[in-house]
Amino acid sequence: MSIKRTTTYFEKGGKEHTVETLKIALKAAKERNIGTVVISSTTGYTALEAVDLYKDSGIEVIVVTHQTGYREPGVQLMPVETRKKLEDAGMKVYTGTDVLTGGVEVGISRPRPPRGDPQPARMPSNLPPVTTVIANLLRQFCQGVKVCVEIVMMAADGGLVEPGKKIVSVSGSHSGADTAMVVKASTSNRMKDMKFHEILCKPQ
Repeated sequence: MSIKRTTTYFEKGGKEHTVETLKIALKAAKERNIGTVVISSTTGYTALEAVDLYKDSGIEVIVVTHQTGYREPGVQLMPVETRKKLEDAGMKVYTGTDVLTGGVEVGISRPRPPRGDPQPARMPSNLPPVTTVIANLLRQFCQGVKVCVEIVMMAADGGLVEPGKKIVSVSGSHSGADTAMVVKASTSNRMKDMKFHEILCKPQ
């Protein structure tokens, strides 16, 4: 038995594909009887675009933000008022550690500050952690694939997604949305249980 599916490829990634990507994700969730869509949203732009599209759809929407301090220490990139709008619209908003790009293992392996004096040739003081290797491997598909996988694990770690359930995940190339996937959810400490079922759309 075989199943024929359609994948949408954008010529290049970008914010301009946000609404189409959200529609593709919603359609896929309905057709596959998937009850939850997880959306990556840094400032809230993508999630706000989803409010009217997903209203009365019966689909649970979980919005995953960057961790606080992602760009600057102590700074959360999603404004408090935006978070409230999303929660008032019935969405769940989760902020946690970016499991592939924001944990202790990444922080401890950041390059040391440059020194003024020339240094003798030697092996680097820190080799890339496993999470960095996995993140860079997923980025070979595109940035959005990496984030789609990451946010589902973050939502599962936070108890908002049940491990083993199929989820539609939406993310983008730094701004807006241009990638959507169907994945079987897992927590980050059991990532090998996660399955990538379908890529619904992505940049070429």
